[in-house]
Amino acid sequence: MSQFRDFNLKLLVIEELMYGPDPLLPVYDLPVRLAGRGIGDPASYVLENALHAEVLPESRAHFEALKIPAELLARVEELCFDAGADVFRHCAPAWDGEDDLFDVHSLDDLNLLPNLREVTFVEDGVLAVPDAAKVFAARGIDTD
Repeated sequence: MSQFRDFNLKLLVIEELMYGPDPLLPVYDLPVRLAGRGIGDPASYVLENALHAEVLPESRAHFEALKIPAELLARVEELCFDAGADVFRHCAPAWDGEDDLFDVHSLDDLNLLPNLREVTFVEDGVLAVPDAAKVFAARGIDTD
């Protein structure tokens, strides 16, 4: 199993493997989990409890503990650095995308993704790595 150093980059990998068109990991569904505790609207819940500016502890714990086998990481060929990723809604349901909560600050974990060939939304998304374009170019990763 691989260990990520940048939690937010791990979330983008999870986006591909869990919420993509062909999920390869069991889906984590925060609204269903909260409904089991009698909470009907996740966004209202986090706003009423002043949790809107953070990753919910139960979501963080789940995603931090999630082990992603190397064979699944090898299947990731594209990453989208879009602030609208579904995984973010399952972490912070009222997040408005206006702060750096999900910014990726390190690309050191790219070596966990041996077949990554393309990244998107590098200019308009949640990528906050200086010289990221150089890092991607050095690895032969297209930045459409």
